[in-house]
Amino acid sequence: MARRLKARCLNLWANGIRVGQWHVAGHGLDTLQYDADWVASPQGRPLSLSLPFTPNNAPIVGELVHSYFDNLLPDSDAIRRRLQTRFRTKGTGAFDLLAAIGRDCVGSLQLLPEGSAPEDVFSIKAQPLNESEVAQLLRATVSAPATLGQPDTLDDDFRTSIAGAQEKTALLWHQGRWCRPLGATPTTHIFKLPLGLVGNRQADMRSSVENEWLCAQILKAFGLPVAACEIAQFEDQKVLVVERFDRRLSDRGYWLRLPQEDFCQVTGTPPSAKYEADGGPGIVDIASVLQQSEARERDLATLLKAQLLFWAMAATDGHAKNFSVFLLAGGRYQMTPLYDVLSAWPVTGRGPRQLDANRLKLAMAVKGKNTHYRIKDIQRRHFNHMARLCGWGADMETLIESVIDPLPGVLKAVQAKLPDDFPDDVFSAVAAGMADAVRKLARMPAA
Repeated sequence: MARRLKARCLNLWANGIRVGQWHVAGHGLDTLQYDADWVASPQGRPLSLSLPFTPNNAPIVGELVHSYFDNLLPDSDAIRRRLQTRFRTKGTGAFDLLAAIGRDCVGSLQLLPEGSAPEDVFSIKAQPLNESEVAQLLRATVSAPATLGQPDTLDDDFRTSIAGAQEKTALLWHQGRWCRPLGATPTTHIFKLPLGLVGNRQADMRSSVENEWLCAQILKAFGLPVAACEIAQFEDQKVLVVERFDRRLSDRGYWLRLPQEDFCQVTGTPPSAKYEADGGPGIVDIASVLQQSEARERDLATLLKAQLLFWAMAATDGHAKNFSVFLLAGGRYQMTPLYDVLSAWPVTGRGPRQLDANRLKLAMAVKGKNTHYRIKDIQRRHFNHMARLCGWGADMETLIESVIDPLPGVLKAVQAKLPDDFPDDVFSAVAAGMADAVRKLARMPAA
């Protein structure tokens, strides 16, 4: 007789309060059970808009549960395999990895074994790091794990899960120093390393740190909410340091974890389908959710203007995991700042390790009467049609003009604040690509 596989369970905590349990049966079925006290609490809220509280607090079973937790992890197979080796997990699945590194996830969740509880969440415990130690941690993020039986000392008590396809880690900024958080203390900043060579054409994204910083400054200059970030150097390691908007220092001096989720989680979509062309959510799907946002008009304007700017910037990776909402008490929600925006203009051309500008596609289509992904095919009238589908109004001409008219001033202002060692070719490519796109946009008919 075959041996019966044992069910596994992790307890779910948010800011020191137990909110539920995640069970995975021996045959792989996922179950979420909210704690009754959490459901009844004035601060209670579902983990996800796709996992609402149920009548009589019945458990939630199936793929929606699995997709939610799977989306807390990096979606790169290579990064998952590296995590598996480093933390010696049985596999690269969601439960195996989150059991090892689920103490510091995106949003408010901490995942801990049965019988375990977070340490004191109302204090800050941290180990200060010098520049050399931060550099060592960054090198270890992309290097082979420590030799079997020789665990990396930085791994002990430092296990963080950050979704996405890029190599990254996270640290705590405390008392003017970078620190490794201990116990229940969360990280406050994400450290993103250069992408290197990307995709089948091995596009040269070694300047991704500068590229992402530049895109953030441009979006901010256009009045859009965007995660605060800065370029930093630790010995030979250059990184983009991104301030976490899912963390907030409380009035009592301890760090709060703020509930949030991305739009794959909102819609119950697995990370493998994050692109609209692969079955994931599109702009109209996101807009339908934002219709009920606490800040509906602001959030819809941000979504539509961001898509317009992604087109002008050739920001081709604006998929469902790169848009998120804050989850508020009572089932309310609103959009988070933008994040993870990179321009393809610096890597377009006809040479090796470059992309053909005529073939660039957006991650989410602009929907006219037909569906348009290819940047060169998208017209002004398509944006206006999309605005109607999104419930914004008859058109988005006001938003379009708010990009066309200010662009020269925005680029000039951003250029004036470039660091002294900022690569000229990155700024020049993004500025020229945007200027050309917006010139064409200005000449296009609105209908």
